[in-house]
Amino acid sequence: VRAGLQAAGVGIPQGYPDYVLHTMVRVVKGGEEVKISKRAGSYVTLRDLIEWTSKDAVRFFLLSRKPDTEYTFDVDLAVQKNNDNPVYYVQYAHARICSVLAAWQEKEGGDPATLHSVNLAALQSPAAQALMLLLAKYPAMLSDAARDFAPHDVTFYLRELAACYHSYYDAERILVDDEAVKWARLALVKATAQVLHNGLAVLGVSAPQKM
Repeated sequence: VRAGLQAAGVGIPQGYPDYVLHTMVRVVKGGEEVKISKRAGSYVTLRDLIEWTSKDAVRFFLLSRKPDTEYTFDVDLAVQKNNDNPVYYVQYAHARICSVLAAWQEKEGGDPATLHSVNLAALQSPAAQALMLLLAKYPAMLSDAARDFAPHDVTFYLRELAACYHSYYDAERILVDDEAVKWARLALVKATAQVLHNGLAVLGVSAPQKM
């Protein structure tokens, strides 16, 4: 295809279009592998996977693998609503933050838009520092993933960020009495929600506010 486009003389640059070759994907449903045979014309379509699970699950699962590695799409895992399901785990982190922000807004009438200029000096704990450091890695990670045609790096990062946030949430209360600490923690979790939302949007996966 590349050679044909270049031979047509329509201004196709050298090395364009780029392509990525993927290995075959195995599908497991009900604990058993779904038989796929090219000779017999038996196969599983993306429409099948979406109907069995969801668009979000299919996108996240298929983008969670390196193209040159074998992958097994576990339909049963993709529909689970627990931490074993990676897309649920990431989406739940976002929804959890939205719940905290909603509680703050309802109780105190707070406006999340005002959190961008908060003094973060109160964020001194190891859990808060770890979360901030991971957030700071997002721009470089995204640039590297785009350059290397590696969307799986985005899914890996989002899973790590979700885990870091869940750990932070378990370590520190956010809506505390100390105003300076509360606002700093709210700003931190708001930034985390934004990065989770942005990363999921890059993958074409939704970021629900409630789950």
